[in-house]
Amino acid sequence: MHREYHRWWSPSLNRPMGLLEFGHGGARVIAYPSSMGSFHEWEDQGMVRALHRHLENGWLHLICVDSIDRESWYSKAHPYHRVRRHDDYERYVLNEVLPFTWSRNPTPYCITTGASFGAYHALDFAFRHPQWVNRVLAMSGLCDIRKFADGYHDEMVYYHNPVEFLRQEHEGWRLDALRRQDVILAVGNGDQLMHQNRELSGVLWSKGIGNALREWDGFAHDWPVWHNMVNRYIGGSD
Repeated sequence: MHREYHRWWSPSLNRPMGLLEFGHGGARVIAYPSSMGSFHEWEDQGMVRALHRHLENGWLHLICVDSIDRESWYSKAHPYHRVRRHDDYERYVLNEVLPFTWSRNPTPYCITTGASFGAYHALDFAFRHPQWVNRVLAMSGLCDIRKFADGYHDEMVYYHNPVEFLRQEHEGWRLDALRRQDVILAVGNGDQLMHQNRELSGVLWSKGIGNALREWDGFAHDWPVWHNMVNRYIGGSD
């Protein structure tokens, strides 16, 4: 299986960032790690192995990105600074990672995905930039970031919180792009994040944005379950 490590100095973040690339063709997949995870988490936790067949056959081109959660939502800084550091991270993915994926593979189809807090990143990016993302797969995902803002709220928190900003979305071109996306929310019915996924699904439907809410039995918030979820949903529309 093709595997390459890449590292560069990020002007968006003013720090070095690394990523791992797997596969040689097919849909481009930007995979976010879980809370405070690194770019090698998907490999370490068996997610790359779970997608081995897709990668070997050229169906998926996987880009595993690093996180800066410790500098943003998980930092001890004031929430004003947390969300702005997160916004820096979004610019890194938008202006550096996304063009990198195009340079490696011009296939137009792009997927964002992640589990737990990684799912928040995948959803936030996909919904804020729907013209660049065709499918989003959120596994056991956090959908409401307000808990990480400790009661602080400003315009930037609002626009990085999918369950909030989607309620007020009214721009025609953005709604059209969102309605063309495949949105898959997979979560355990015993997961404390289940209600957030149900809420987000309802918000999306209220704006005419189709989505698949898939509730799995039990807690389902663990890597072995995510192996099954990613295999079932990453290449299909179930």
